[in-house]
Amino acid sequence: MTALTLAACGSSGGGSGGDKNTLSLVAADYGTGPANTSQKYWQGIADAFHKANPDIKVNVKVVSWNDIDNQVKTAVQNKKYPDIIEGNYYANYAEEGLLYKADDVLSNPGNQVQAFVKLGTYKGAQYGMPFTTSSRTLFYNKKLFQQAGITSAPQTWDDVKADALKIKALGKIGYGLPLGSEEAQAESLLWMLGNGGGYTDSSGKFTIDSPQNVETFQYLKGLVKSGATEPNPGSKNRTDLWKQFAQGQIGMINGSPALIPIIRDGKVLQDSDWTSVPIVGKTGPLTSTLGVCDFVSAFKNGGGKKQASIKKFLDFAFKDQYQVQFDKEYSLLPATTSAVNALSSDKTFAPFLKALPNAVLYPIANTNWSNVNAKIQQTIGTAVTGDPKSVLQNIQATAEKGS
Repeated sequence: MTALTLAACGSSGGGSGGDKNTLSLVAADYGTGPANTSQKYWQGIADAFHKANPDIKVNVKVVSWNDIDNQVKTAVQNKKYPDIIEGNYYANYAEEGLLYKADDVLSNPGNQVQAFVKLGTYKGAQYGMPFTTSSRTLFYNKKLFQQAGITSAPQTWDDVKADALKIKALGKIGYGLPLGSEEAQAESLLWMLGNGGGYTDSSGKFTIDSPQNVETFQYLKGLVKSGATEPNPGSKNRTDLWKQFAQGQIGMINGSPALIPIIRDGKVLQDSDWTSVPIVGKTGPLTSTLGVCDFVSAFKNGGGKKQASIKKFLDFAFKDQYQVQFDKEYSLLPATTSAVNALSSDKTFAPFLKALPNAVLYPIANTNWSNVNAKIQQTIGTAVTGDPKSVLQNIQATAEKGS
């Protein structure tokens, strides 16, 4: 039923029935339930926009993260294009010539955080407009560190291992290593970066089975074997381990601002009981970190007759007040420079905002990334219990197959 509803948002080549003053917006739901569903956020913007522009109506449809990519793909295959989408992928639609360029539908694209503009670019033109971002730091439990006799934050991989084993001796999990299917690609990349590796080289070529990455997973295999992590990391998802951290059961874990409300909702740790520091590398803290970005894209419906209405709406939706509202509601980070500046003095967001300019990003402009990402999520967790080299070679084969 949801797929049918989404497909009905547009009509062949015309979206929203072809009416140039009626737009369809399909967005991902960042909420955890009815109380904070993103439907409320987008409907609030749509209502305020309609009040200021009574001749233009925006129909809002919010879809679960588990479903949105497949549903948009199905709608596109059936030529039932929404006018505007907010979510993960855009490159395949840009490749098919279905999208407006960013400067066609946004008055000030230069206000976007530049680290993410490149990520929204396909063959030299920007089609994905960064809407919300996030970055990662290492969270640690100060109370457990004190109980274990640890006097400072870890600086190197060996520090992480030594500290984790001391915390294990307290009967807790030393380091939470989420390599389950939810977000194995994030945890893996953070460790790869710590050894000079990553998913691609500077030219964009996939290098998943590089010597640096193999060495990284050999180290992680040893870390797991030592008992410094939870058992079977390949079956453990980020959300579950974040909740365990919030309950005071884990000493260290990589996290984003979204971990903070989970800690507070857990009502076990006070804000003074934990802190976050730069991601730890093999020989020292990193100056870069993983940056994650979700995009807004606009389809060329109705032969271009909707362009003016889309531009009016996106200029409205990208205002600082809505960027800040979204980020505070869902513990994410802004995608515009002006909104970053507006939040820079917020002590909760400041450490994460500091890391944004040097963020390393997923190679989502590569049209094969969705297949590679799925393969990573499904299999990379086995590298810490099996043969790291063969697991990474298998993922690399998937990357090369679609290149």
